Amino acid sequence: MPDSAEQLQRIYAAGFDVVMHERYPQCVAVSRGNCAALLQVSPQGLSMLGLPGWRMGDLFGVLVEKDGCAVFQWKSETVQATPERQSELQQFRTDLQQLLMPAA
Repeated sequence: MPDSAEQLQRIYAAGFDVVMHERYPQCVAVSRGNCAALLQVSPQGLSMLGLPGWRMGDLFGVLVEKDGCAVFQWKSETVQATPERQSELQQFRTDLQQLLMPAA
């Protein structure tokens, strides 16, 4: 199993913020820019819990379609999911997935 502490160190060194979130005590929250994700310990080391989302205050919204438009939504709050925001989120996800892979 990959070392979770080593994975977190690589994530932090790559410019991500790493914090504990009281709403999710079994997870570690990582963020960069306006994007965030929850990580959990799994048999393969750290893995993402669900999909990354857009930071909305202390929480983050998931990408959904509402009334024919792409938005990031957390409960009743929404933020327009512009192509630039979607691109930022995709880059965040790609970078984080690469960092979670076992070190060579």
